[in-house]
Amino acid sequence: MKVNVNIQPGDLRVRLNRFFGLAAQKIRNIDSTWDPGRGTPVFTEGGKYTTRGWTEWTQGFQFGCAILGYEITREEDLLQIGRKGTLERMASHVTHIGVHDHGFNNVSTYGNLRRLMREGIIPENEWEQHFYELALKASGAVQAARWTTIGNGKGYIHSFNGPHSLFSDTIRSCRALAVAHDLGHILMGENDRAISLLERLIHHAETSAQFNVYYGEGRDQYDVRGRVVHESIFNVNDGNYRCPSTQQGYSPFSTWTRGLAWIVTGYAELLEYVAHLSDDTLDLYGGRDMINDRMLKAACATADYYIHSITSADGIPFWDAGAPGLIEGYGDKISDPYNDCEPVDSSAAAIAAQGLYRLGKYLDDARYRQAALTVAHTLFGAPYLSEDEGHQGLILHSIYHNPNGWDYVPSGQKVACGESSMWGDYHAMELAVLLQREMDNAPYLTFFDQ
Repeated sequence: MKVNVNIQPGDLRVRLNRFFGLAAQKIRNIDSTWDPGRGTPVFTEGGKYTTRGWTEWTQGFQFGCAILGYEITREEDLLQIGRKGTLERMASHVTHIGVHDHGFNNVSTYGNLRRLMREGIIPENEWEQHFYELALKASGAVQAARWTTIGNGKGYIHSFNGPHSLFSDTIRSCRALAVAHDLGHILMGENDRAISLLERLIHHAETSAQFNVYYGEGRDQYDVRGRVVHESIFNVNDGNYRCPSTQQGYSPFSTWTRGLAWIVTGYAELLEYVAHLSDDTLDLYGGRDMINDRMLKAACATADYYIHSITSADGIPFWDAGAPGLIEGYGDKISDPYNDCEPVDSSAAAIAAQGLYRLGKYLDDARYRQAALTVAHTLFGAPYLSEDEGHQGLILHSIYHNPNGWDYVPSGQKVACGESSMWGDYHAMELAVLLQREMDNAPYLTFFDQ
């Protein structure tokens, strides 16, 4: 990436204004045309959102976009779309025992609504706030119950693939456990055993950092500092690690760039979260220094790898850093989503940019902040911002599952391009709200109470 060392959040004001205006229009478009009987909107084909049955992990992004849109525009119909959708469609996600996606679905909806109420952006209502908090408590406990214990007595939240599977994505679902813990909740197990949600968060983060992130320490022949594997496989009979794997990447020995992005942002925001906890609380789980060191090692390694190794000059990566058709010397070139070789993935950029900004803020390190702003400048303008009002997506050139061939290839193109995803649009919204609040000198945006 060619990092722009001079760009400041205020330099994005015009682009963000355009982004929020387009977002409001597209949120309304989806709300007025989507048939809930079809399931959840996942990604676009030919500019229209469609579904894809794999796991119901994107509905919270649909309504979360509306809630965040209201936060900036104060247009009441956006709030009503978000509130109504949360009330009518999200309860099953709160009690969903089969997925690793609670942080995606429920913190994006119930969590954002609660935050807006606590900030005075929507009117205070005691029972409405209790409703949001009950949902968040239940969600955090249900997510924590999806647990695999490994050989060292710790463990991880397993993916929808089953108890043998640790996904990199899940580090961002740890938000659900954090919010529920802060609300005073625990998971009750067999024989009324009280299980700490914070302990499970810390153990999951430690396990992910140990097995899903590489540090250039000779773990195998593909051990490059900052590389990330999508999935780690464990033997559930004895709890031992077996091998790297992937569902959406090119291979277990390359880096699926959205998986890397989840790690960058997941650890950056968990570092912020841990900073607000007391020493006495953290002493129960190894102490602040040990917890911080492990999270910071993972965050910095992956952020550095993103900046220096896997993106084009403007901060946009291809879908996998080891894909076979990568353009030679792409790191010195502006990304071309219409290339004939491999798809780029704007959703990975939208996710990673927030993590880079948060990590830079946490460390007071301009390298990461400037990299984040460089990526944001690219995303919020052509050819990534979707300015066609007939296209329901907000950020173009997102990729879902390239190995399965799920992504839409337009006529005349050789690779998937020109389409959007719910997770890409939502994380672009989160990034935009974060930067807008920074420009406005508003309180810093976090998922937890400050």
